[in-house]
Amino acid sequence: MATYIGEFDCKIDSKGRMMIPAGLFKQFPTNMREKFVINRSVFQKCLILYPMDCWGEIMKDLGKLNRFQKKTDDFIRQYLNGATEVELDSSNRLLIPKKLSEYATIDKDIVLSSSLDKIEIWSSALHNDILNNYNHDDFAKLAEEVMGKINNNDADGKDNVS
Repeated sequence: MATYIGEFDCKIDSKGRMMIPAGLFKQFPTNMREKFVINRSVFQKCLILYPMDCWGEIMKDLGKLNRFQKKTDDFIRQYLNGATEVELDSSNRLLIPKKLSEYATIDKDIVLSSSLDKIEIWSSALHNDILNNYNHDDFAKLAEEVMGKINNNDADGKDNVS
């Protein structure tokens, strides 16, 4: 599964299409450049662009869940609500469904932000608000809490020094 890097300022045209920037497009594996799935983010007011291989993994994980548990059934329904397969046109543009762009308050200016194996699509204004209002000390604590659990030990518990 490919991972992506970068942040790209883009515009939505009058028909609701966005062009994939060349710097991002060239990061997509050749066989993953045509079809994607776009959906709402679970935790943020943005959209997520999933390459098909990434979306396939999510579908496999969802398929393992027990649909006879109400919470699970509710989650799957809500999560898949709005998920839409989209294709690049000959100009490397994707049409963002109106319902999804309304959810993410996307108007004209957007930011595409890499997020490991998927791409976040943000309203430029909301993206800037979040970044400008994020407290550096809070982020440092979050980084320590999340990343501080990772160590350089291999499976046998010995230090793996490079």
